[in-house]
Amino acid sequence: MTDTTVIPDAEACAPSSTHAIGQDAATTVAGALKSLADPLRLRMLSAIATDPRGESCVCDLAELAEVSQPTVSHHLKVLKDTGILASERRGTWVWYRITPARQRAVAALLDAFAPAAVSGEPEQPEVRAEALRDMDARVTRLAEELADELTGLNRDLVIAIVRESYAGLVRSAKVTRHMIPLTERFARQRLADLTRDRAAGTPQVLFVCVQNAGRSQLAAALLNQLAGGTVIARSAGSTPASDVHPHVRSLLTEIEGEPEAATAFPKPLTDDAVRAADVVITMGCGDVCPIIPGVRYEDWAVGDPALASPEGVAAIRDDIETRVRALLTTLTT
Repeated sequence: MTDTTVIPDAEACAPSSTHAIGQDAATTVAGALKSLADPLRLRMLSAIATDPRGESCVCDLAELAEVSQPTVSHHLKVLKDTGILASERRGTWVWYRITPARQRAVAALLDAFAPAAVSGEPEQPEVRAEALRDMDARVTRLAEELADELTGLNRDLVIAIVRESYAGLVRSAKVTRHMIPLTERFARQRLADLTRDRAAGTPQVLFVCVQNAGRSQLAAALLNQLAGGTVIARSAGSTPASDVHPHVRSLLTEIEGEPEAATAFPKPLTDDAVRAADVVITMGCGDVCPIIPGVRYEDWAVGDPALASPEGVAAIRDDIETRVRALLTTLTT
């Protein structure tokens, strides 16, 4: 019998290893990931990262689970040994904070990876592909209709904003069936930003988090409710999710009512939104916002309701409401 085994061309199929992570780096990262492979440690890390004081006492962290004090100390020591946490003893208690070198990594883990890991299933690829093929003509029609309506704006600008708005939303959309009405809302918002004069009119606040699926949505809804029209609140995400988290949508329904809450959707952060705001509040998204002269910036360290227990969601809501009330006082007095 003739041997018909085909020997693949070595040069053609040999995988390139030149771009792979280095051995030393892989060992370090694997060690850090191994230290985080425990639910209680992740909850402790989240509690420390979102503590308004920038640090947490071991006595606070012991309340996260019904475990003994030695067990809590063991978990914290594991995180400390991998360089994620630093500690300082003050009197009888030890305080923990995230080390500066690990803050960006922790933020990426808690604000981007973790919510994405617990999100629902996306639209089936074949269904999505068919829907998108039909979408281009509808987006073109929407752009033409808005350009006909908004005669005070440059027609080419309106059409460009509509197409850019669609592209920004569809990039992260899990489903496409509501894409045209969402594109219209987002485009109208962006066009209003372009023409807003910050020196006049109602004060405007922009809340920004990573996914615009939790904290920033909740903060904007609370401010709009409490302000009663004296302040306008908006929200956006540096890397928007495909949908608002169910925990947060339930809270939005309580605050805004069913019709308004049902239409909430994650929106990409744009320079125009920042430029139109009087105050920009970042919530765990780092330094992604462009610095615009005349805009006031604050950073709020608050927990992520998308990852919290029901009790935690209620506590986060109360924390945000307290901060919103204080902010509102500074804007209306």
